[in-house]
Amino acid sequence: MNPDVAALLKELSTSLANVEAVMDLEGLRAQIAELEEQAAKPDLWDNPDEAQQVTSRLSHRQGELRRIEDLRSRFDDLSVLYELAEEDGGDADTTAEADAEYAKLKGDISALEVRTLLSGEYDGRDALMTIRSEAGGVDAADFAEMLMRMYLRWSERHGYSIDVYDTSYAEEAGIKSATFKVTAPYAYGTLSVEQGTHRLVRISPFDNQGRRQTSFAAVEVAPVVEQTDHVEIDEKDLRVDVYRSSGPGGQGVNTTDSAVRLTHLPTGIVVSCQNERSQLQNKASAMAVLQAKLLERRRQEQQAKMDALKDTSTGSWGNQMRTYVLHPYQMVKDLRTEFEVGNPSAVLDGDIDGFLEAGIRWRRTR
Repeated sequence: MNPDVAALLKELSTSLANVEAVMDLEGLRAQIAELEEQAAKPDLWDNPDEAQQVTSRLSHRQGELRRIEDLRSRFDDLSVLYELAEEDGGDADTTAEADAEYAKLKGDISALEVRTLLSGEYDGRDALMTIRSEAGGVDAADFAEMLMRMYLRWSERHGYSIDVYDTSYAEEAGIKSATFKVTAPYAYGTLSVEQGTHRLVRISPFDNQGRRQTSFAAVEVAPVVEQTDHVEIDEKDLRVDVYRSSGPGGQGVNTTDSAVRLTHLPTGIVVSCQNERSQLQNKASAMAVLQAKLLERRRQEQQAKMDALKDTSTGSWGNQMRTYVLHPYQMVKDLRTEFEVGNPSAVLDGDIDGFLEAGIRWRRTR
């Protein structure tokens, strides 16, 4: 085999072997066998919540194993493809096919390498995201809606599901805030690097004089609470407000006071939900959001204590972390990782995997 090709394949094989070692394939197979045994119990669905967790974990573990086994199979096929190309005297079409598969396989292995970096306590959880418009008036509200669409499109690209809990629309355009859940393997670990202040620079479509406008939006990410989490909330610490659900422009979604707003008095955290048809369902969803935010608050407090013990300054997630420039030039740049691209339209349409990967690797070095 061509020495250059052989060297590339050896490097790729080493990367894949490292991923397989970290993922612990034998341990993964043992977990699957144990979960399959639990899923086969006749009384499993006597407790629907527990059954859902078992089947969800089983599906996730099986998917992980298939993904790794598929990469190994593709690597073996790639080696054969290069050998065929060489046997055919360097056939151009076969070589081009092998080169294309090499590039794709390398990218897929790299993506899985990033997954192995997600080893935090809550990294495997679903993610609860909240986006809020900040300084910049109507442009900031419009930017907040652009960011929400960006994450929804990213989820659609990967086949992940989204549940929108609440959207507060701004008067002229855009949104004041939105809260939604992303259901995906390692959603929290992956999307938590998006937390912080995002900045948009562009010619404002809302300015009659066509002036350049800078606006800001904040992104919060929290892990979804599971039954094993103990997040105690005393009813005496809650203020519950009910109101009529509304959509863009104040149009009524329904004619009853079914929307619920919860205020956690000790922390000042406010959450609301209006996506369900009944007040009871909305209160349950709002309580789940509040528990997730309190869990994330507790995680951040614990992290702050650890950072203080280490005597290191890790900076604040609340600081500006990414800038989107649409004028006078085109660029999106992450201010922490220095990762940048020159196609803001693609990024705002959900092409953010490069930023996520760079953010996860950057966080690992901290």
